[in-house]
Amino acid sequence: MTQLFLSAFITLFVVIDPPGCAPIYAGLTKGATSAQRRIMAIRAAVIAGVILLIFALFGEQLLAALHIELDSFRIAGGLMLFWIAFEMVFEKRTQRREERAEKVAATPEVEDVSIFPMAIPMLAGPGAIAAIMLLMNEAEDVTGTFTVLGALASVLIITMLALMAAGPIMRLFGDKVEAAITRVLGVLLAALAAQYVIDGLRGSFGV
Repeated sequence: MTQLFLSAFITLFVVIDPPGCAPIYAGLTKGATSAQRRIMAIRAAVIAGVILLIFALFGEQLLAALHIELDSFRIAGGLMLFWIAFEMVFEKRTQRREERAEKVAATPEVEDVSIFPMAIPMLAGPGAIAAIMLLMNEAEDVTGTFTVLGALASVLIITMLALMAAGPIMRLFGDKVEAAITRVLGVLLAALAAQYVIDGLRGSFGV
């Protein structure tokens, strides 16, 4: 169970990317008070958690209804995660997030950023949904299921704390350290994504 927890925690941490979300959140909430930033951070993490929990618990039934085999989903999900990793290493993902944040910030009437763009799609985006569904299929019993959900809860709590402390964190570390962390996490995610694809190919072709 320890190995499953670590695998789930690392995968979700890299995909959700708290270090990458924190500076975006800091930029989006510049005009908000500390209390407002704290409330929006909590709300974003809770909403993202509910979305990911729904896909974690009912994702397998959704695949069955669409007649999609698990191995096919492993391959597709692995490729999707690999693309996210590629974007992280070359800073494309951060650039896209910043552009999205600028569009939201340019709209004065949008004050609460907890639902969009923070909860969806930054925290509970396609990559995170694919990751949680793949991880839930790695869980072989009830204990494994709770282990994966525990890892998800841990990552979301860390993300929530990172959003709350986004301003001080950015002043302390700066953009260069955040970019370096993102690149390292991208390399880890690429390796995990490759393993998902390999597992899917083995299952499909009986290797």
